[in-house]
Amino acid sequence: MTRRPSEGSVHSWDLSTGVDGPGTRFVTFLSGCPLTCLYCHNPDTWRMRAGRRTSADDVIAEAAKCRRFIAASGGGATVSGGEPLLQPVFAGELLHRMKHELGLHTALDTSGFLGARATDALLRDVDLVLLDVKSWDRETYRKVTGRPLEPTLDFARRLADLGKEVHLRFVLVPGLTDARENVEGVAAFAGSLGNVSRVDVLPFHKLGEAKWQALGMDFTLHGTPSPTAEQTAEVRAVFEARGLTAV
Repeated sequence: MTRRPSEGSVHSWDLSTGVDGPGTRFVTFLSGCPLTCLYCHNPDTWRMRAGRRTSADDVIAEAAKCRRFIAASGGGATVSGGEPLLQPVFAGELLHRMKHELGLHTALDTSGFLGARATDALLRDVDLVLLDVKSWDRETYRKVTGRPLEPTLDFARRLADLGKEVHLRFVLVPGLTDARENVEGVAAFAGSLGNVSRVDVLPFHKLGEAKWQALGMDFTLHGTPSPTAEQTAEVRAVFEARGLTAV
């Protein structure tokens, strides 16, 4: 196999279970993100220059150390961020080598905003896309992220056309994303695609607030409560009514 020399800006890597795709996973967090989500729990990943220049060889070497354990758990490798498609060549190299060199199931964790940067070759090396659809209401989406929604929807439709498996993520924020018509809009869209095998309804939390403070940034959702178990269950039911598996 011919390897393409590749370096990128990496925030960190870690092993995780249950939140970054199926099984135990080696997760590489790339630096840099074009979105400025109000509830982001890793605002320290927003700037690419805040990461460290790292070679694909170094990342693969780290993942190889736990390859057998990961494979035995039914897990794999996830390229996350930040936004990995801000560094599409580097992200593509990692995904390709994780899949073909290490034989791992691969996942791409993305907002979809830069989906146009994902080449067909990159997506061929992706077994699963973890796609964040943060709101259906366009005004709310821009308020949450600072960006327009349409690129994410375009990417979702492209993934559906390719038959690529998607786990959709929706963060439930009381007073921001929890309006019934907003939830129903996301659910109807997800249900129309035909390739969404799971929806993760993620209750808003403030675990990243300390990072905002350390960076001298104003966490505007400081006074926002986490949704109750009942509120979260109600939102999951909206997705289930569209024939989707919601957790």
